[in-house]
Amino acid sequence: MRSASFLLSRRWIVFGAVVVLLAWLAWLLGQWQFHRLDDRQDRNAIVERNTAADPVPVAEVLSLDEGVDREDQWRRVTATGRYDASRTVVVRYRTRDGASGIDVVVPLLTDDGPALLVDRGWLATENSGTSPDEVPAPPPGPVTVTGWVRADATGDAVKVTDASTRAISSTAISEALDLATYRGFVDLVEESPEPADPLAPAELPELNDGPHFFYGLQWWFFGLLAVVGFGYLAYDEWRGGRPSQRTQHASVDGQHDAGDEG
Repeated sequence: MRSASFLLSRRWIVFGAVVVLLAWLAWLLGQWQFHRLDDRQDRNAIVERNTAADPVPVAEVLSLDEGVDREDQWRRVTATGRYDASRTVVVRYRTRDGASGIDVVVPLLTDDGPALLVDRGWLATENSGTSPDEVPAPPPGPVTVTGWVRADATGDAVKVTDASTRAISSTAISEALDLATYRGFVDLVEESPEPADPLAPAELPELNDGPHFFYGLQWWFFGLLAVVGFGYLAYDEWRGGRPSQRTQHASVDGQHDAGDEG
């Protein structure tokens, strides 16, 4: 019976250690993808539940002190007040179907509380980094809006410069405008009265599982492939090497035998 002692050689020990590391990393990456799948399914369930629910007054969901709870994302809320168009903030780098554009955020000065930041919709521009000289005006006078609750963005992109930003943060915008606002903001669903020149409405997120399930399976397949490949190469070594190697060995042995006979 052939010996498997070759597995204790330095070459095979290093090879085995690399395979174990690769398989472990593939397992972790697969787990990470399946965790992302779970998070996405939870988010989809929240979106489906909240978008189907009846709208409620904004003060029941948003506050001055606390950020938007994950369970309140995409809830529909209503508020009544007057738009302060002089404090409009544009959100750059918002593309749709490959077209460049901006989002237009206008504070709504509510009748019974702080201002509410309303993302009134999307407007096409010549390129993603600029904003037009004029944006469509919101309805004048008292207006009632209905919108989807959204949480603030974070990071360096929320900085407000010259009444523009790259991501919406009620904290950053309220500081830039020197205006007390609700934490979070809303994507406009409808407003009454309607504006003379409406913007493209906000889009709901895609409610699918995305690629995470198949990505997770791919990572686990790669890990399994590494282990199976190691096992095959070890078996091949144990049985005497690849056919080409056995042919070379047989040729060398035949030459030795011929030399001995001579």
